[in-house]
Amino acid sequence: MAFTDIGIDLGSSNIVVWTAAKGVIIREPSMVAYDKQSDKVVAYGEEARQMVARTPGNVVAIRPLKAGTISDYSVTEKMLRHFIQLALGRRAFRKPYISVCIPSGVTEVERRAVEEATYQSGARDVTMVEETVAAAIGAGIDITKPVGNLIVDIGGGTTDIAVISIGAPVLGTSLKAAGGTFNEMITRYIRRHHSLFVDESTAEDIKIRIGTAYKRPLADSMQVGGRNVLTGLPKTVSISSEEVREALKDSVGEIADAVHGILEKTPPELAADIADRGIVLTGGGALLDGLTELIEAKTNINTMVAENPGDCVAIGTGRYVELMDTLGRMEY
Repeated sequence: MAFTDIGIDLGSSNIVVWTAAKGVIIREPSMVAYDKQSDKVVAYGEEARQMVARTPGNVVAIRPLKAGTISDYSVTEKMLRHFIQLALGRRAFRKPYISVCIPSGVTEVERRAVEEATYQSGARDVTMVEETVAAAIGAGIDITKPVGNLIVDIGGGTTDIAVISIGAPVLGTSLKAAGGTFNEMITRYIRRHHSLFVDESTAEDIKIRIGTAYKRPLADSMQVGGRNVLTGLPKTVSISSEEVREALKDSVGEIADAVHGILEKTPPELAADIADRGIVLTGGGALLDGLTELIEAKTNINTMVAENPGDCVAIGTGRYVELMDTLGRMEY
């Protein structure tokens, strides 16, 4: 097997599917809508997210992957099967070769469970891919060369940091501080300082529009609506980018400290490569304003965000087998 038909980034927040023929074709929330009365899954992805907010209490949202671990295997299997069938379409004449990347925090048992679920979904062969390796490939880095590359993949549930050389991680670490944590910190800050309850989607909007990890020359602000914690009535307040920076300070600081810690443990030859080549950020969380500046200030190394960072893992997962086959031929 020297190719992959489908590459899947099975993330805590989003599932991204890449195909050899069309590139990235699916990018949806890793969520299902579950009807407790009928005991059935009624929707997946974006449809599930929209349905849960607008239907009776018997329909609940389930995220089968949380903070890098599988919380519900049977739902994960159903969701995986749904998106694989969606990617294949109705006219699938043969079973596909599938590569899957899952959060690095999963156990070996969970890893095998996802592999088995992928086979059950109709795969001819399954390859499991290391997340940071997939992110590096998707970012356009040639990992087959004997040089050091530092990848920081900031997903929804985990942040994975690794030094990669000759197709494999040399050393690395995984943090719970990630995109989902950013939203949670914003929600907590607004509740504590403004007595306002906002939902996850509002926190996400705040993060995207005025969120920052580094002090801005000019502060920005936006109006935010929610429910007054004290009265239970609707309330609107103004939130500044400086307040959001304060809310995110501990989480982004943990990521910057972890990158610094990895560099301290990196062998001198690889550290010199990284100093020359820079640090590459991938994952949806990499789009947080000011994050590159924060890491540069901590490490004194040029830091950049990959093109289409949210798709890097899926793209790299899809291209992994072919690249490793090339590496294998080079070694002989």
